[in-house]
Amino acid sequence: MTFYQELQLNQAGSKALIKNCTDSREKLRHTFVYLFKIFITMVFCVAFVTAYGKIFGDDNSIVGVIILLCVMVFRHADFGMKMTGSLTSMAIIFAILAFGPRLANMAGLLGELLINVICIFLLLLLGCHNVMMANHSTIVLGYLLLYGYDTSGKNYLLRLAAIGVGALLTGIVFYRNHRKIPYKRTLIDVLKEFRVNSLRTRWQLTVTFGVSTAIFFGGLLHIPRCMWIGIAAMSVLMPFRDDLRYRVKGRIPGNLIGGVVFLALYLLFSPSILPYIGMIGGVGVGLSASYKWQAVFNSLGAMAIATSFLGLPGAILFRILNNILGSVYGQLFEKLSSRVLDRFTASASCA
Repeated sequence: MTFYQELQLNQAGSKALIKNCTDSREKLRHTFVYLFKIFITMVFCVAFVTAYGKIFGDDNSIVGVIILLCVMVFRHADFGMKMTGSLTSMAIIFAILAFGPRLANMAGLLGELLINVICIFLLLLLGCHNVMMANHSTIVLGYLLLYGYDTSGKNYLLRLAAIGVGALLTGIVFYRNHRKIPYKRTLIDVLKEFRVNSLRTRWQLTVTFGVSTAIFFGGLLHIPRCMWIGIAAMSVLMPFRDDLRYRVKGRIPGNLIGGVVFLALYLLFSPSILPYIGMIGGVGVGLSASYKWQAVFNSLGAMAIATSFLGLPGAILFRILNNILGSVYGQLFEKLSSRVLDRFTASASCA
């Protein structure tokens, strides 16, 4: 395996390569490549997000994070259809990201629920046809992050520009990497394949209503950072039930541990460490192969940001509480949704 090929491996692949290596010199070389990959990835990510914040304003640094995720994911993932349909879907997806979260925040609770249902469903339908690609982890996450880090006025106009530039950049990378894949399926074919008796469609509907209602109930109860509840619900609502259980078992203890780690860092190094905790979390995610430890380090940056408006106790409390609520709700909703869809499918087949 060449140096470049090793750089393309994910965390699990790199760790497996290191673990299975018997020669000490080779093991040391693979370890060096792994650490170097994490280093250059972190440098690039920090530089990219910082540049986005400088150009489009600090309130739109989150757009830089989302665009970075899109570019990195869609280098390898596709939409399972012809290029014309894929680029059309991508344009609609970025339009939803540009306007959907803002409209949801402007509406009341019921209006917000309706907008979230429509937007999340369209994102899943257009961008997540191949469930094995797990594109929802990027697309729907991006929607929820923009919903949670809302802005208005001049900053929103800058946000539109930031998303437009990101859409163009993602489209260029996507076209360059996938233009030679000979798909026969068109966008119309994808729309025609929407059927309630399809496992893919059932999963799309479950995620749509599970995430949207999770945020709705969080808002109804006036829980701060409802976005976290929605993200937790989305993360556990996997297409396959075994994966769902695995995510629940990892996410809840992961955020509990993350809260303890965050508190320890804050008390040991004072609030001056807050700007660097996100980077610490990013390095930790890069070193983590299991979902639980990824959840631990992902929580650090979120709590560092939330501390500025929730305070230290509030940031830790609601990060943990919201993730427990979202994970448990997602699991319960999946069971309820499965029963409802089973009955609906049975009724439709009888008719």
